Amino acid sequence: MSEQPAEQVRTSGLATTLPRRRQLYGLVVAAAAPPLLTAFLLLGRTRPGLDTVLLTLVLASVAASAVGGILPAVLATVVSGGLANFFFAVPYGTFLVASEAEGADLVIFLAVSLLVGFTTEATARGRARAERHRLEATWIAELGTRTPNRDSVERILTEALEVYEMHAASLVRDGRVLANIGEEHPGDSTLELSAGEGLSLRLVGPEHVGDDRRMLGSWAMAVGQLWRTRALAEQARRAEDLARIDELRASLLAAVGHDLRNPLAAVTVAASTLRQTDIELTPEDREELLETIVEHADRLNDLIANLLDMSRIQAGALSLHPEPTVLLEVLRGVVRRGENRLELDIPDALPLVVADAGLLERVIANLVDNADRHVGTGEKVLIRAYTAESRVVVEIVDHGPGVAPDRMEEIFAPFQHFGDRTTTGVGLGLAIARGFTEAMGGTLAASVTPGGGLTMTITLEVARAAVAHR
Repeated sequence: MSEQPAEQVRTSGLATTLPRRRQLYGLVVAAAAPPLLTAFLLLGRTRPGLDTVLLTLVLASVAASAVGGILPAVLATVVSGGLANFFFAVPYGTFLVASEAEGADLVIFLAVSLLVGFTTEATARGRARAERHRLEATWIAELGTRTPNRDSVERILTEALEVYEMHAASLVRDGRVLANIGEEHPGDSTLELSAGEGLSLRLVGPEHVGDDRRMLGSWAMAVGQLWRTRALAEQARRAEDLARIDELRASLLAAVGHDLRNPLAAVTVAASTLRQTDIELTPEDREELLETIVEHADRLNDLIANLLDMSRIQAGALSLHPEPTVLLEVLRGVVRRGENRLELDIPDALPLVVADAGLLERVIANLVDNADRHVGTGEKVLIRAYTAESRVVVEIVDHGPGVAPDRMEEIFAPFQHFGDRTTTGVGLGLAIARGFTEAMGGTLAASVTPGGGLTMTITLEVARAAVAHR
């Protein structure tokens, strides 16, 4: 609900009288207008008749009632009647009335003035009530269009405190408070309304809010419906999360059943062969079997590390130590692992980046391994870097078969292989690379390499105290 309607409701008043400010202005008019009109009439050369005076003083009562309602109208009537009697009714200078006709004029004046005051008050109340109902109806209708979120009910209860000038509001089910806003004041009364399906709405504040419960009942039902809609949305989100977890678990089991079993089987076969005594093995055979054990044990270690890293990313339990980092220092370990498969294009004056050196090395190593699996024999993977405004961009470029542009985001999903020539992993390399990069405050995106292939682009923030390394 916008702020303007709430303000309009407050100024028009939800109570049975006009606002205090208008009543105060009306009292000022009631106290000042009759003496001023009386003085004006007394300044004339001749003293006017009582009937003329009373018709003139009716203006004061009308003005007071129009501004402040019934109370100023009564005051203006009493003051006007007293002044008319004292200055213009025979005998002059007293509050006695010698003529029955003048007495009747005074009585009629009092009755008319009071009737005008009551009519003005009733009209003002009717307008305020109609405006209030219009604004309430607009507000309640607008509630149905709101998108439910975690604090939607609390925000509506807060708006209700402003609209209905209450002190506290709460949504209750079976005595248990589901949402609560505000605090109870001494002397407050409690109004409880049904919100449907076991829900009830409690309003605590002045008693005047109970004078018209029709709109309050509609509003309570709207609040209850919003709560139920939010509950259904949360259940849908939980069901979606559970479905995603089940899908991830199924993918993990499939990956473990295939990708972890193969290196484990190779290690088991090699170790069993070494233990056999009925077979003569040459030193070369033994060395080859030992290399097989080491190679596949390393592969198992990498697979398990990737699974643990992915679980930490999804659980939000990743340990980070971001600091100004020299990119070339990070690339040394990657270059050692890549031997002659890499080509570097790193400028000498590249700023420091904000990153965790260990995680950044893992990111680039995973991207290089992914690119190396797709390039042809003898082809190299290019690593280049450059600055772009306050960021450093690192690109890992290959000229392999590439990926269709409409599937660029899919390659970052866990357990994806996308036609790898060798599926020696569980398909977590790119997912982990993106998770690590985003945890360091950077971005990782894929694009098509000009001429064919895939380019992975890492964007990292330049360290504030960055000094170009030489």
